[in-house]
Amino acid sequence: MFSKQLRKRRKERSMATLKDVAKASGLTVGTVSRVLNNRGYISDKTREKVYQVMKELNYQPNEMARSLSKQKNNTIGIILPQIEHPYFAKVLGRLEKEASKRGYRTTVFVSKNKEEREEECIEMCKSARVAGVVLCSGCFGTEKFTGLDFPLITLERSIDQATSGIECDNYQGGVLATELLIEKGCKKLMYIGGRSAGDSIAMPGDYREVGFKDTCEKYHVEHMVMVTDKEQFDTLEYYSFVRNKLEKNPDVDGVFASSDIIGAYVLQACRDLSIRVPQNMKIVGFDDVNIAQFTTPGLTTIHQPVEQMAEQAISDIAMIDAGKVVPSRTVFPVTLVERGTT
Repeated sequence: MFSKQLRKRRKERSMATLKDVAKASGLTVGTVSRVLNNRGYISDKTREKVYQVMKELNYQPNEMARSLSKQKNNTIGIILPQIEHPYFAKVLGRLEKEASKRGYRTTVFVSKNKEEREEECIEMCKSARVAGVVLCSGCFGTEKFTGLDFPLITLERSIDQATSGIECDNYQGGVLATELLIEKGCKKLMYIGGRSAGDSIAMPGDYREVGFKDTCEKYHVEHMVMVTDKEQFDTLEYYSFVRNKLEKNPDVDGVFASSDIIGAYVLQACRDLSIRVPQNMKIVGFDDVNIAQFTTPGLTTIHQPVEQMAEQAISDIAMIDAGKVVPSRTVFPVTLVERGTT
């Protein structure tokens, strides 16, 4: 008898409707519908309440019906050049978290920095009728993506024909890193940059190098720029390159690395070359991913506000979905995080 009642109760829960969710949450059907479809302003408290009731009632929205009625579904495509790099892993985690908070699902594509693969990813997003795409993949212009029926949000890459571009203040990051090295007494500085794009494509991250150069020239400090190639960016194998540059320039006493990965390799090469850090060499990285805290000594770095950038990217898609206008470009400030390498 008990088993029969339990099965009946489970069946009733599995057949919950939108009206049931509205009644149980004390809201109108229209409000619940707006939560599910991300239409108009909904407070976080209301959104969380609706999702909690949906979970309790085992309510499953009809994604196919919603997709047909909206001519798109509740999925956001995320295109990354790779997921092995700690920075892109951090970006992915934050984007998924923010998307979930707003009721979106995510589909992840990895382009491996191949233009044809990037185009395939966009075509798959078109076929899937996604609500929007966040494009982090780096080295190809977005002009070939004109005429899309969903918003294309770029994150730390060239904007071109994107709906909105989001980036951090890379130039200011270069200035902050270089000024710190100079303040610490460095007399000859080296910039080591990892470039994923060809020379014809200007990327926001390139302005880290510009900030470095301008600051060195402002303070009349001797400096040099070393830029790795695309293959090293793809494999994350920078050690040989870094060690070679340090061996050929033994008088360099300060390095600004364009990423924490490169900064960690500089620290490793210094150890192998018996260069004491920070006594004889000072190092600043960029991004402030986990690896910056795990090195010994800890890596001084420029903190990139990935959390806020990801929130803005998902918010832009939601606002466009609601028929609102978003800024074409948003730049977030960076901050200096000083640790043991300086």
